[in-house]
Amino acid sequence: MKTYTPELSPGVLGRLAEYASHFAAEFPQARPAQWAGVYLQGLLLDGERKSIEPLSRRVRLPQALDVKDPDQALQQFVNQSPWDERPILQRYRGLLAETFASPAGIFLFDDVSFPKQGRCSVGVQRQYCGALGKKANCQVAVSVHYVSPWGHYPLDLRLYLPDSWLADPKRLDRAGVPADQRRPLTKGQIALELLDGVRAERLPGSVAVADAGYGVSGDFRDGLEARGLSYVVGVTEDFVVFTQEPLWERPAPQTRVNGRPRSRPRLAEGSPPPIALEELARTVRRRRMTWREGTKGKLSGRFAWLRVWPATGWRTGQCADARPLWLLIEEQADGTIKYAFSNLPAETGMKQAVRLWKSRWPVEQGYQQMKQELGLDHFEGRSWRGFHHHAALVMLAYGFLLLERHREKANPVQPGKKGVDSRC
Repeated sequence: MKTYTPELSPGVLGRLAEYASHFAAEFPQARPAQWAGVYLQGLLLDGERKSIEPLSRRVRLPQALDVKDPDQALQQFVNQSPWDERPILQRYRGLLAETFASPAGIFLFDDVSFPKQGRCSVGVQRQYCGALGKKANCQVAVSVHYVSPWGHYPLDLRLYLPDSWLADPKRLDRAGVPADQRRPLTKGQIALELLDGVRAERLPGSVAVADAGYGVSGDFRDGLEARGLSYVVGVTEDFVVFTQEPLWERPAPQTRVNGRPRSRPRLAEGSPPPIALEELARTVRRRRMTWREGTKGKLSGRFAWLRVWPATGWRTGQCADARPLWLLIEEQADGTIKYAFSNLPAETGMKQAVRLWKSRWPVEQGYQQMKQELGLDHFEGRSWRGFHHHAALVMLAYGFLLLERHREKANPVQPGKKGVDSRC
């Protein structure tokens, strides 16, 4: 489901001002709260670039903010003003949850990448850039998104800091990275921290979905399960599994190998051997499954859904106590094969698993809109504070659009009357 960009008619501007007022109490002073409303207006106005300089030329300033240099004022508001985006995002999440939260909610994790030139933008380095589909100089942020039957929206986002940054305190100082963020965290660890933050607000949902960038981490999968969540997460074709329950020989206390007692289980003779997912996919029959209606017809693909036992570390008995998981195999239209592990209950059907797995699609569409229409990747500053201020305001703008779409669906324009507040 895609949001839309409204024409900023007096009616829409009035609702935008009311929406912005929900967050005013979280700013340290009234003036930054007023600039937040101006910035939201600028993000929603038509324009190819939503960086501060062109945005400042398009906005209409209220009388209380009638300054000679809106560009400088907005630069100061985004990059230097010490307001904390975290309580503002908490209020935003609570506001949207009133309309869109559901017990069927899904927490979805994804990377958001921003190609960059130079080496001064916080977190930038040569690394895999999803926006370009290859390694490139870029920033990467970890994001958590919420998908429910009523709508989808971003919950939170945080920049990933590569080791090259963490090893350079002066560089961190120049970018204004807070002391509590100067920790060596994997993307999966950042994702779990973000998840803990939003779940502490009692946002309902019991399933997590992520691509292979997160799913390949056993610690990440274990972290989701420890939090009581079911998951459907991507893995890569080189993962190995058992297709039947393996048999293990447990070492007796007196068993010795090369003079040392054997302490680890080993695969019993006659037990089924492990197999790589890529090889397994060649032998498994897949059947066509439709997961939803699209604008051009039914969306479908070919899938297999089978029980497997993880075999990572089988030679040294590391997986001897691993419980069975579901394996989802997807054959895409171009022949590409994708794989996902899931700890969904044993009685779960393939249709449910496929629909959960495909819940990633609207999120990809949502981030595309945030980048192309709302300027998520137009920020030209270099600091940690500026980046996260800008990203938070883009999320607020997206939330406003989502509420506007919901309002329009609840109050459709009557036949024969022309809508004046929006355009699809």
